[in-house]
Amino acid sequence: MFNISKTIKAAIFTFALLLFCSFVLLHLSASALYAGVGGGVDARESVNLAEVLKFTAIFLAGISAIFGVGLAFAAKKFAVQEDPRIDQVSEVLAHAHCGACGFAGCRQYAEAVVLKPEVAPNLCTPGGKASAEAVAKITGKVMTQLEPKIARVFCQGGCSKSVRRFKYEGVADCRAAILASGGDKACIYGCLGYGTCSRACPFGAITMSEENLPVINPAKCTACGKCAQACPTKVIEILPMAKEVLVRCHSKDKGPATKKNCQTGCIACGICVKVCPYNAPSVTNNFSKIDLEKCKVCGLCASKCPTNAIMDYIPKRPKAFITEKCIGCHMCSKVCPVNAPSGEMKKRHVIARDKCIGCGICTSKCPVVAINGTFNYAEILQAFEAKKAAREKAKAEQQPTVSA
Repeated sequence: MFNISKTIKAAIFTFALLLFCSFVLLHLSASALYAGVGGGVDARESVNLAEVLKFTAIFLAGISAIFGVGLAFAAKKFAVQEDPRIDQVSEVLAHAHCGACGFAGCRQYAEAVVLKPEVAPNLCTPGGKASAEAVAKITGKVMTQLEPKIARVFCQGGCSKSVRRFKYEGVADCRAAILASGGDKACIYGCLGYGTCSRACPFGAITMSEENLPVINPAKCTACGKCAQACPTKVIEILPMAKEVLVRCHSKDKGPATKKNCQTGCIACGICVKVCPYNAPSVTNNFSKIDLEKCKVCGLCASKCPTNAIMDYIPKRPKAFITEKCIGCHMCSKVCPVNAPSGEMKKRHVIARDKCIGCGICTSKCPVVAINGTFNYAEILQAFEAKKAAREKAKAEQQPTVSA
């Protein structure tokens, strides 16, 4: 059944519109009776206005009723039913229309997350945890915790540390500058420094430094990826925030060429590969890259890099110290890259504060988690306790039950 109120409204509107048109036509026809030479010969000298209005009213009432009923029936027949949860989800999104979720806009993501079971409720990165929880509650889906991400700039060759091939005087935009023979920078892999990423960021998270390099504000960055899309040289990547040791260079030139073009470029010397205890860095095609799955963020490679191409985003690492749980196994002395721990076997060891670099390698290798103070202690302790609980549970399950 169609809605009667909609039918009445449509009929009244149609009737009023047609009545107005009829009055206009009547006025024009009446004024045209005497227009022109011989205009009154074949026409009537007068018009019965009441008769005309009566006929017009009856005719228009019938037409408007037919059209009103037809429109209401069509609206009911061809109406598209929309899930009310779509509007609810749309209201809790960030409405940045950044595309980080993989959809064209926030409305499209709202429709997909409601109608498609495979679409996760936590894809709106600008909305953060609060938005993800709200979407999960509305849709009834399980929200899995996403690892926080941030935009990283893979270039440190500012205006004072890099070489320019020529003077660019065009539009101050990286996408325009790269059209001029690949850009004015000698290193074709580096940041051009004209602030396109800063203008593309919808959250104001990017500012340009005095060196004409983008600086990311972690408090404002939502990892939407707009800056990475806008960068013509692709020096910006969206990476996990926890991975804070990176080779901030994308140069694939040979070492001498890179050194000539930039003071802080990676020269593919391979020292990072030699010193890393986790085999995270690798050099391929004159390009050093750290495997984020293997990297434990110890920062040892950053301290050994001769050109400072490796950036350690942890500004100051806390020093390690050994607690009374130490069993004197001497493992810390074996793995320490700077020979900071010392002590006799089966006795509590000590760590020289002036030597310790806070890399946390000793903490991760200690069999009883007796080394505290490092940035990774909480993570190591949690993993150790989880393994201990699992062993105790397995041991309890293996014990035979004693019958009463």
